[in-house]
Amino acid sequence: MSTAKIGLLSLTALVFSSMVGSGVFSLPQNMAAVANGQALLMAWLITGVGILFLAFALLFLTRQRPDLDGGIYNYAREGFGELIGFCSAWGYWLCTTIGIVGYVVIAFSGVGLFTDSPEHVYFGEGNTLYALIGSSIFVWIVHWLVSQGIKEAALVNLIATIAKIVPLVIFIACGFVAFQLDLFKLNFIDFSLQLPVWEQVRNLMLITLWVFTGIEGAVVLSSRAKNRQDIGRATVLGVLLALSFYVMVTVLAYGVTGRAEIANMHNPSMATILEQLIGLPGTIIITLGLIISVSSSYLSWTLFATEIPFLAAKNKAFPSLFLKINQNGVPIASLWLTSIVVQISLIAVCFFDKNYTQLLLISSVMILLPYFLVSAFYLKESVKHKRSKHIWIAAVAVIYAAWLLYAAGVSLLLLSGCLYLLGLLVFFYSRFTHKKVAFE
Repeated sequence: MSTAKIGLLSLTALVFSSMVGSGVFSLPQNMAAVANGQALLMAWLITGVGILFLAFALLFLTRQRPDLDGGIYNYAREGFGELIGFCSAWGYWLCTTIGIVGYVVIAFSGVGLFTDSPEHVYFGEGNTLYALIGSSIFVWIVHWLVSQGIKEAALVNLIATIAKIVPLVIFIACGFVAFQLDLFKLNFIDFSLQLPVWEQVRNLMLITLWVFTGIEGAVVLSSRAKNRQDIGRATVLGVLLALSFYVMVTVLAYGVTGRAEIANMHNPSMATILEQLIGLPGTIIITLGLIISVSSSYLSWTLFATEIPFLAAKNKAFPSLFLKINQNGVPIASLWLTSIVVQISLIAVCFFDKNYTQLLLISSVMILLPYFLVSAFYLKESVKHKRSKHIWIAAVAVIYAAWLLYAAGVSLLLLSGCLYLLGLLVFFYSRFTHKKVAFE
């Protein structure tokens, strides 16, 4: 039987791993396509402040309300009622489960670099029959690993996280050596985009919008932590580590290659830049790093997706079926549901790629509402207890979370509402199975 708890290092690795997936390897091109160096630094400054205040909101809530486990769900429920709490849990679980499919697809797309040729395409863009078979095997291996215990899975994730950092460190080290200040200055004042700086900053923040999803990882697994004080610490440490890597990777890229050239690169653009610096090994290093990175991110998000329905079922927001745990203390019914949904989604990617991509985009927006609700609950608690310092921190966190919702776009938010309406059926069924009256 495995019911061991998770320590600070593993919790920090879970937070970092869930945030740093595939996006970091494409960030140089994504950002160079819409902004010069001046806008880049301004956007990272604004994003850094906003995301750190959100991290502090999570940190202080874990200390002020240690009675609430799995904060993403329980903070919303405690602050705004059963239905809002359910919506937070439902949106988070749906986004997580559908979203992590992309990690598997990207991983096998990366494998294709080593196996495919113009004459023989085995894995392609991760949506071929061979990719479906390989990704299905991977999904069920992770399913088995998680079923052996959350602590064991977190340890594997820690090892994989260390492995994913190695390519990033190599890129940063090579970037420092090759950095040209004069080139960075040219990229800093590049006016070829013919857009005002504030608009470039806004366009950049639409990209940075997504690179910190996963910040809540330690909070979701709070009931599994050895020390509750570690939950907030892991959150802040994970954010600082991820922010440092993001800033160094993008800023150094502007110092080794022209902005316009980076903007026209194929992704993962880090591979192209490193190949320019050290040759073909650069592409191999980054591609292997990408495969390891998305694999460990998939494992992290599987842990989160498994925990949320279990916590919600404890409060009768999800069907009682999800209360079932195995001999290792793992919410096994929740794990089975997550793995089955991922498997079905992989089949959808293989046969209905375009339609699935749209569903992925809509569902990914659903994670932003839980972030807003966490910040709003922190503000509510701070005002209630008249904690002036915390009111200011909470206010900034709420503004940043509201900005995330605005930046996602009204159309996607409205479409995600359809998925929330679908969730109401689950909510009412759950109340029925728990023999409770809806909205009591």
